[in-house]
Amino acid sequence: MLPETESPEFDLLVVGGAGVDTIVRVDRLEIPPGDSRFVEPVRDYVGHTGNGVALGAHRLGLRTAFLDFLGDDPQGDLVRAHYRRHGLHFAHLVSPHGTPRGVNLVDADGRRFSFFDGRHPADLRLPREFYLPYAERSRHVHLSITGVNRDMYDDLRRLGRTTSADLHDWDGANPHHRDYALGSDLVFLSVAGCRDRHEQVMRAILAEGRAAAVTATAGAEGCYLLTREDGVLRHLPAVDPGRPVVDTNGAGDAFVSGFLYAWFRGHPPLDCARAGSAAGAFTCTSAGTHTDFIDPRELDTLLSR
Repeated sequence: MLPETESPEFDLLVVGGAGVDTIVRVDRLEIPPGDSRFVEPVRDYVGHTGNGVALGAHRLGLRTAFLDFLGDDPQGDLVRAHYRRHGLHFAHLVSPHGTPRGVNLVDADGRRFSFFDGRHPADLRLPREFYLPYAERSRHVHLSITGVNRDMYDDLRRLGRTTSADLHDWDGANPHHRDYALGSDLVFLSVAGCRDRHEQVMRAILAEGRAAAVTATAGAEGCYLLTREDGVLRHLPAVDPGRPVVDTNGAGDAFVSGFLYAWFRGHPPLDCARAGSAAGAFTCTSAGTHTDFIDPRELDTLLSR
């Protein structure tokens, strides 16, 4: 369960992971013959992993704050205006390296492949005087694996804050993800990077780290849950969103927001994973990335099926 705090201002603090995604819709995720091809209109969306978790949680009614670096550039202006429209509490510092960008190819079945520019240098960090006042006023902190928050764990443990991280397609070996995998109380990942080894990777996270629960999403195959409490690997089938799947961009981030929403309400991990699955499935029914998030009423409807 969550630690008691003295009337925190925010339920959730998300740190890192704001940017802009360019979505290119293609017939197949492969390079066709020739050197050019007409596609549907190419569109820019406010996106990236922290953005999806923060907006998804905000839509579910969690009091959410979001921190990151942004560039003083048109993409940064797009991000800031987007959060003002949504009423999301967002604070940032200006990065001379600009606003991170990604290009995502999406095929006719809604599957995607993402190219992330990773423009922030590896040693870029949010300063302690910037993030600490927010951490002190928050109940739980979700750390995106962008590196800018890597040094926060000691302060968060001292404050007694619980933490989470999404490792995405971690292969279980890449050292960039390791601090997040072993330092977080809730760990999320995708089987895409460790297919057929996901149980091994999940058990290693529990054995070597502090996590109480690890989930691994598997797209249309559902997800897997492993908890420290009983050590039993459980498979949950995918949730039928009731509408066609058109775009899987942001599904993993929505899963995290749905899981945390149920976790904050005191539900056991299995029910949290079901809520995450429903939130992720709902997001797949809208084109673009992070364009449509489930609300509590819609979540309850999907879970009742």
